[in-house]
Amino acid sequence: MSVRLRRVYEPPEPDDGVRVLVDRLWPRGLSKDAAQVDEWPKGLTPSTELRRWYHAGEGSYEEFSDRYEAELDAPEAAELLDHVRQLARKGTVTLLTASKDPEHSHAAVLVRLLGA
Repeated sequence: MSVRLRRVYEPPEPDDGVRVLVDRLWPRGLSKDAAQVDEWPKGLTPSTELRRWYHAGEGSYEEFSDRYEAELDAPEAAELLDHVRQLARKGTVTLLTASKDPEHSHAAVLVRLLGA
């Protein structure tokens, strides 16, 4: 199983495999052709409330991670997470985010949960 994490603004690489955008909003200033996104499971992203809470600086990354993992227990999110896990079992999956700090974002939580 291979799951990678990259910023969506970085040019696609041949070994990216399936490119999955894991942000709820489309990245600013990036065309769909340039992004080369294969899947965009919006239901796998943090809720608007959680995202706003975290970006407002009201809590730690650890608390954000815990709250996000709780959201991922919801049926739709759990099903989407399992779908991405199945893709990763077949080959490389690259999770894409517009976050300026991918290692401290919801995308890093997903990488950890997917067992990369």
